[in-house]
Amino acid sequence: MESTFILIGASLVLLSILLSPLSSRVGMPVLLLFLGIGMLAGEDGIGKISFHDAELVFLVANLGLAVILLDGGIRTRVSVFRVGLRPALILASVGILVTAGLTGLAAAWLLDLPLILGLLIGAIISSTDAAAVFSLLQGRGLKINERVEATLEIESGSNDPMAIFLTLLLIQILQNDAPVSLLTAIGLLVKQFGLGALLGVASGLLLAVMINRISLVTGLYPLMVAAFGISVFALTNELGGSGFLAIYLMGVTTASRPIRRMPQILQVHDGLAWLAQVVLFLLLGLLVTPSALMESALPALGVAMVLILIARPIATTGSLLPFGFSAKEHLFIAWVGLRGAVPIVLALFPLIAGVPQSDLIFEVAFVVVLVSLLLQGSTLAPLARWLGLEIPEEKTHQTRLPLEHAVASDHEILLVPLMGARWQAAKPLEDVIMPERCVIGGLFREGLLIDPRPGVTLREGDLVVVLSPASLANDIGHIFGWKEPPERLSDQRFFGEFVLNGSARVGDVSMAYGVQIERFRTEQTLSECFSQTRHGHPVVGDRLDLGNLLLTVRAVSGDEVTQVGLKLRK
Repeated sequence: MESTFILIGASLVLLSILLSPLSSRVGMPVLLLFLGIGMLAGEDGIGKISFHDAELVFLVANLGLAVILLDGGIRTRVSVFRVGLRPALILASVGILVTAGLTGLAAAWLLDLPLILGLLIGAIISSTDAAAVFSLLQGRGLKINERVEATLEIESGSNDPMAIFLTLLLIQILQNDAPVSLLTAIGLLVKQFGLGALLGVASGLLLAVMINRISLVTGLYPLMVAAFGISVFALTNELGGSGFLAIYLMGVTTASRPIRRMPQILQVHDGLAWLAQVVLFLLLGLLVTPSALMESALPALGVAMVLILIARPIATTGSLLPFGFSAKEHLFIAWVGLRGAVPIVLALFPLIAGVPQSDLIFEVAFVVVLVSLLLQGSTLAPLARWLGLEIPEEKTHQTRLPLEHAVASDHEILLVPLMGARWQAAKPLEDVIMPERCVIGGLFREGLLIDPRPGVTLREGDLVVVLSPASLANDIGHIFGWKEPPERLSDQRFFGEFVLNGSARVGDVSMAYGVQIERFRTEQTLSECFSQTRHGHPVVGDRLDLGNLLLTVRAVSGDEVTQVGLKLRK
């Protein structure tokens, strides 16, 4: 019997992995595919597996979400907090309150429920899902501007405490049949956010020290990070804080420190996060009974539409107004309010607590997640391109191999594939100007190692081996690049024909190109112009339409624009 369970479980995971390429071909979010396979294997599907262990799903879901948030945290660059932290925190707090309130009112009316139960549904489905957001932002080959990407990633990683707080508060009111004092509610909220933030940051700093000072077999470092993260997650929950916030901030804090073995850690955690997503969504699909959804499907669809088309846009617009987001950015962030595993997991809270009509609450949350993944998830990439929020992807290398020896610990071996039109014609090796302290150690062509001696040429398909300081890895990526981007994202098409310094003054640009610029003072620099329109935080891809001139931020350093692309209009 145990072997049968193992066989079925492993087979479903394998089937999900093998079918995952279908998601990109049909434009379906891969998480929806995993969910669908679980439903097909369930009692109403062809598998006829009867599975109703909500407590097991709750346990596995919490562990899975912890692993996913840890992976998302260690991939989040601290630099993005410069542009995304404040708007994301407003979205994760005030935005959740507004979303939960508006959706809760609609749920109570559409489902003919008491207001308190409607608000509970609103709280459960108010949180955007980190697994869904990270998966879609990182897995679609889509590069959007840093302001939007940072806001969405930080919001999805930090908005769970507010949703959990509201859910637990409303369940407590239902169980006590009496209002909870304002002081008690505030205490619960402060405990969730405060403990989560404190333990997350402290444990991240400690973990960074442990990684750099403890000598282990290389393969054990990623496992140490995972075990430490789950321990912090469990301890924070045990103390009454938000384990989700703690493990996300632990990942962010750890990644902000110099870590010797980060490439290996990231590689293993990428696999762990995918395994967590597959298992999590398979179990959620098995748990639900599709036939039971039919009775509540229509009103639940109405709740989903109110959430997607009314509540989320109102919440995001109000929350982001002070931060200089464009109308297109407002629209995109409102649309990418993806719901995934978190609302379904939160819907298990009332089910386990024995709240009246908890089955209906779970069914509504499940329908909302299905609609969100299908409608919003499937249209994310086309919408970003239609709104003009996609930017050229940074040219970079493919593989980084840190050197373990103490003398060379700040260096890495980079394996760089040569791809695209620029390498179709052979190029002499000596024509490639390398940064100081960077050396080409060899190249592979058709499986053969070639000595990089004078006279050797480089061409498409070669794999170049470069020895470089870790700090110059991105420079190597810019030198060799990736395959050529689509025409719409080529440098000339996207940024314009000319490149100006960010320190260039408006008056000089106006004189050089014979264009009158009245919107800004003549003594202002282009960098100051962008900072003025973007509340001090310009990012690559920001644009200023000056009639006959279109200016596009090409490079930034902190909040300073260093390069601007200029396109002349006739």
